[in-house]
Amino acid sequence: MVFNKKMTVIGMLAILVLAGIAASAPPKPTYKNLKVLPKNITHDELDKVMDEWKAALGVRCNYCHSPRKDDPKKMDFASDDKPEKDIARKMYQMTARINKKYFHYKQGDTTAIAPLSCVTCHHGKEHPDNVSVKK
Repeated sequence: MVFNKKMTVIGMLAILVLAGIAASAPPKPTYKNLKVLPKNITHDELDKVMDEWKAALGVRCNYCHSPRKDDPKKMDFASDDKPEKDIARKMYQMTARINKKYFHYKQGDTTAIAPLSCVTCHHGKEHPDNVSVKK
C-alpha cells in the first residue's frame, strides 16, 4: 500500500515537472505575411536572409519595411505598404528560378556552381548599374 502511494506521488510529480517544462518553453515565432520565404523559417534563418539582403543592397530595414502606425520608431515587418518589399519578393523568386534552371542549384549542395544572389547584380547598391554589353 505504501509502495503504491509513493509511486503515485512520484508519477504525479514527474507529470507536473514535464507539464511545467512544456509550458515554459518559448513558443515558435509565427511570422505574418511570409509569401516567398518558408513559413517555418526560424528567427535565426530569417535574420540571416534579411542581413544578406541588406548588405547586398547597402540598405537598412526601413528600405523595404514601413514604420508601425502606433509607434513610428518601430518597424511593421508584416506590412506591404512599401513597393520595395514586393520587388524584393519578385527578385528573390527570379534568382531562385535562374539558379534552379541554369545552375541546378539546390539548397545545401556544395558541388553546384555558386548561385546568383542579390549581391551578384547590386554590389552593395540600392539599384544595380545598367551596363550594356558591347558585341
